[in-house]
Amino acid sequence: MQVLIVEDEEKIANVLRRGLREELYTVDIAKDGEEALYKLEINDYEYDLVILDLMIPKVSGEDVCRKIRTVNTSLPILILTAKDTTDDQVESLDAGADDYVTKPFSYAELSARVRALIRRSKKADPVILKIDNLTLDPATKTARRGGKQILLTAREYALLEYFMRNQNMLLTKIQILVHVWDYNYEGLSNMVETYVKYLRKKLKITSTDKDLIHTRRGSGYIFTIMD
Repeated sequence: MQVLIVEDEEKIANVLRRGLREELYTVDIAKDGEEALYKLEINDYEYDLVILDLMIPKVSGEDVCRKIRTVNTSLPILILTAKDTTDDQVESLDAGADDYVTKPFSYAELSARVRALIRRSKKADPVILKIDNLTLDPATKTARRGGKQILLTAREYALLEYFMRNQNMLLTKIQILVHVWDYNYEGLSNMVETYVKYLRKKLKITSTDKDLIHTRRGSGYIFTIMD
């Protein structure tokens, strides 16, 4: 699950990112409205949730919310702000927000609201991700191949989910770093190679299981079935 945090207070943004990453969400951060709209656009508005502060520079939170709604009517938006009057809440909901949390806030409450919004938005989506005889259940964060459970670390699970949600697509090391590790530079590309190696080994339950992760030298990886 990929979350965009739009928050100009660095301390709050870092607390949210740390908490959400511990819950195995992938997190992007935007420090102002312009950066938020840019990240939304380059990701085709395909985030699973946006946590949006109202009082952000350059483009207001309300305007970001309205822009999201003109492009994607189902993307969950959770407003996070110091504004706490009824009029403020009504204004945010009218702009297209789905929920509203005021500062200061309890992370436990915010986390529960995040889960509720994502569950609500994903009801119509396929519950189980599948390719060949490999299945992944995002609800329970379990993977099975040929009915046998695969024990994965948190990072291996995040990598597998990213692959399975992007089957048949060429994924560069930089894309994987950004979405699985939240890093945006090439200095850690060896980390991707290392974890791909770990994941390949764990996905090979029996000698007859097909390889699903295919390397494109100099380009990246494709997660697909090949004859």
